[in-house]
Amino acid sequence: MKKIIGLLIIFALIFIVGCSHTNNESDAGVGISSEFPAPGFEDVPEAIVVDADLETGVKEFNVVAKKWEFQPSTIEVKRGDKVKLNINSVDVTHGFSLADFGINENLAPGKTTVVEFTADKTGTFTFFCSVYCGSGHSDMKGMLIVNE
Repeated sequence: MKKIIGLLIIFALIFIVGCSHTNNESDAGVGISSEFPAPGFEDVPEAIVVDADLETGVKEFNVVAKKWEFQPSTIEVKRGDKVKLNINSVDVTHGFSLADFGINENLAPGKTTVVEFTADKTGTFTFFCSVYCGSGHSDMKGMLIVNE
């Protein structure tokens, strides 16, 4: 019984110390920022190519759909690129419509939907959620930028 009580006291102390710790800029000389983008990362592009197969020219992106946004919200490719989007809805059923390329897919929660197409025209194209997902639905959109 004494061992159990001793262990409970140790766990309680660890929990209290861990939960009461606050991070300030004096900790290790570096603070944690809640700003977006974090200071020093302002020039990092929003969409990052996950995989670019140089042999086939496929540019692959992981996209998260959640109330009421796509992350990343901007995807940039070059004309002629084969594009592969791995879109994962993390909360409710959403849709992904990129009308200029004839794409309209339902996104089931917890599942990854793969969308593939060739960026055969240049310009800025809007993609958006095509399944009503709540009060912020009309703001759930992003941009595909296809450069020459």
